[in-house]
Amino acid sequence: MKRIVLTSIKNQLSTFALIMIAFSGCEPAEKSEAAIPLERSDFQTEIDGKQTDLFFLQNEEGIMTAITNYGGRIVSLMVPDRHGNYDDVVLGFDTIEGYLNANEIYFGALIGRFGNRIAGGEFTLDGQTYTLATNNGPNHLHGGPGGFHNVVWDAEQLDDQHLKLTYISEDGDEGYPGRLYVQVLYSLTKENELRIDYTAYTNQKTVINLTNHAFFNLAGAAGGSINDHELMLHAEQFTPVDSTLIPTGKIVSVEGTPFDFREPEAIGARVNQSHEQLEYGLGYDHNFVLSKETDGSLEMAAKVYEPQSGRTMEIATTEPAIQFYGGNFLDGSDIGKKGEPYEYRTAFCLEPQHYPDSPNQPGFPSTVLEPGELYHTISLYTFYSE
Repeated sequence: MKRIVLTSIKNQLSTFALIMIAFSGCEPAEKSEAAIPLERSDFQTEIDGKQTDLFFLQNEEGIMTAITNYGGRIVSLMVPDRHGNYDDVVLGFDTIEGYLNANEIYFGALIGRFGNRIAGGEFTLDGQTYTLATNNGPNHLHGGPGGFHNVVWDAEQLDDQHLKLTYISEDGDEGYPGRLYVQVLYSLTKENELRIDYTAYTNQKTVINLTNHAFFNLAGAAGGSINDHELMLHAEQFTPVDSTLIPTGKIVSVEGTPFDFREPEAIGARVNQSHEQLEYGLGYDHNFVLSKETDGSLEMAAKVYEPQSGRTMEIATTEPAIQFYGGNFLDGSDIGKKGEPYEYRTAFCLEPQHYPDSPNQPGFPSTVLEPGELYHTISLYTFYSE
């Protein structure tokens, strides 16, 4: 995480404003929504007294995305294959009711205050223990039931390529200390990059770990198994977990294990090998430590290639790690786009992040945010075909 030390809340607000000054006063242009088969009205309702909506971004090259302010979800992401044919590469639903009634509650969502797991739903900060919901067996997951995936964000579409979402998480929200001011900027660049800037500050010492939980299938949202997708992870180490998927505290080499994706490898090539870590996660659901030249710099983290379509996605991030999840808990109970069920291992997630359970692991990079500091991380998803 990148932290900029500020002298006062007033300075924090000024810095927050400066991030957006380049876009102030821009008005979104009128454009066709026909390329994304979604109706804006199907996402317009009221949740907890706040209005939900659907927002469309499109760049000059023709990449399109749709995002709802309910959970800040990426609802659709249209990307061409090697022949110029477009398909939607993220799993999700055609209406907001689909998200409200889904068994998998994280499709495309912003995750916070703390992405991934915290052991036992507890952590200690300056001698005080904070108790969180245990919503994943004995552990706390993705900010709890009322996490950022389950709230309505304030939204402002700045122009055709930029959507700003903001949210204030009050002191004590889901058990976390401090009033946290959060801004997420979605940008669609002319280089076919979907860029996500996460910015936050607090009035009280707290912990934070923000990410996005898009479920990808580069063959299309109804494209079947992702086991033939070829994955490269710029990671020489990963953090093994116990049977509840909490890190043991060790950081181990991927050398000689099914977790070695330093060279491109089909996701399914080794997923069914006999290995304790694969048994714990029912496949891949692990944190990989990125091999970075400079801490906090925007560097390559992952590359995924789908051989039939030629679609390729690269991810760069300022974060020190990335969670790779292979869709092991999808079970066909959610009926998604094109009326297709989302079956076992028909999607993968790559979530840039700090390490899971960092508040309880002194050997992991810190996720503490102090008053007077500005939290700012970037994740960059680049799409092209080969």
